[in-house]
Amino acid sequence: MTDVIRDLQEQGSRQLVTGLRERLAQSRQRLEKTPDPQPEGRLSRMVGMTLEAEGIRLPVGGRAAIHTATGRRLGAEVVGFQGERTFLMPEGKLEGLIPGARIEPLEQSRRIPVGPELLGRVIDALGKPLDGGGPLRTQEMVPLEGRPINPLTRAPVRQPLDVGIRALNGLLSVGRGQRIGLFAGSGVGKSVLLGMMTKHTEADVIVVGLIGERGREVNEFIQDILDDESRRRTVVVAVPADQSPLLRQHGAWVSTTVAEYFRDRGLNVLLLMDSLTRFAQGAREIAMAIGEPPATKGYSASVFARLPQLVERAGNGDHGGGSITAFYTVLAEGDDQNDPIVDSARAILDGHVVLSRDIAETGRYPAIDVGASVSRVMSAVVTPEHQKAAYRFRSLLANYARNRDLIAVGAYRKGTDPQLDEAVAMNPRLEAYLGQHRDEGASFEQSRQALFDLLASAGGFGQG
Repeated sequence: MTDVIRDLQEQGSRQLVTGLRERLAQSRQRLEKTPDPQPEGRLSRMVGMTLEAEGIRLPVGGRAAIHTATGRRLGAEVVGFQGERTFLMPEGKLEGLIPGARIEPLEQSRRIPVGPELLGRVIDALGKPLDGGGPLRTQEMVPLEGRPINPLTRAPVRQPLDVGIRALNGLLSVGRGQRIGLFAGSGVGKSVLLGMMTKHTEADVIVVGLIGERGREVNEFIQDILDDESRRRTVVVAVPADQSPLLRQHGAWVSTTVAEYFRDRGLNVLLLMDSLTRFAQGAREIAMAIGEPPATKGYSASVFARLPQLVERAGNGDHGGGSITAFYTVLAEGDDQNDPIVDSARAILDGHVVLSRDIAETGRYPAIDVGASVSRVMSAVVTPEHQKAAYRFRSLLANYARNRDLIAVGAYRKGTDPQLDEAVAMNPRLEAYLGQHRDEGASFEQSRQALFDLLASAGGFGQG
């Protein structure tokens, strides 16, 4: 009996030791996975929007909370460092900051909520709702950095996307997954054109990024330009001009991240970002605040590196997946088409649409300058007959434009140039084709057929 008891005791001891070893191993694993605590820092200097901190060791892009004298926690992001000094850019207003304010490190990357629940909502650069519709009940959080796609696995641009604009569908056909610049000065109707696309496009989801615009324009776009039907499939990211340059940057990243979420679920997304110029200006403010020297018209070299980082995230996904067709408005300061941001955008995008102030002043909207615009993927998404018709239309329009002054002063004489005679006779119908009321939609097939009918009426042209 004594031997049996002794054996049971020894067996129990072995099980106890084994259990303790297992729990010790599990604790060690959890401890290894737990990141080292980040030391807190102190605010040492503030110049303009730039905050300098000592004592914290966060990577570029890392986040921190600054405790203000009013008890508020001001979010900030690391944008650079020099020696032991760390440069931060605030996410909000600077009221309440004092020398030596405590800086508490936060999670390393910004994450935003995504899900179908975003449809019909208006959010800010932090992913928080602005429309008074209650909290977002999304189930997923994703980082702003996005998922890189191997360019060799991207699906090619081969299908047209109906954007509902006759001039674009017929003469500057847009492909699913194309990235296009919308070059315009102020007051030539770019917001109305974007609104027309949201109403009449065939895209499954529309993501609108209103970056650095006036608060009044943001409200008007949502209340007046969007209708109830388009609003139900639209996500609006609004970051007005009075927000910090960091939030203006984040607004563009958030818009792209939301578009990526829907693309990765096989949907065709139309991303409308207004504007790429405000994004670049925000990047310029941050770069100059931390001491980066300007390169071209006040823009630092890092600004031109950030533009393709943003734009390249749009486009088609993997084969068989969804697409992001993106329109980026670019403000041509002083209507200068050689503005550095305009020039840089033209080089990295798959085409551009120019809105002309001269055309807008004639009362024809949308004020698209067809001759100055180009779609670099049109030949891949339309039939040869369609492309031939678009070329013929552009040729007639250009011939009339070259001789406009002669016609205006009465120097033109009918019969001296048959091609010019045809352009003059056709011009009223060409202009009528290009004009479109904001509430009027024109499908891709309607635009194509109207183009064929218009040119067939001139004689010598058929669909083949």
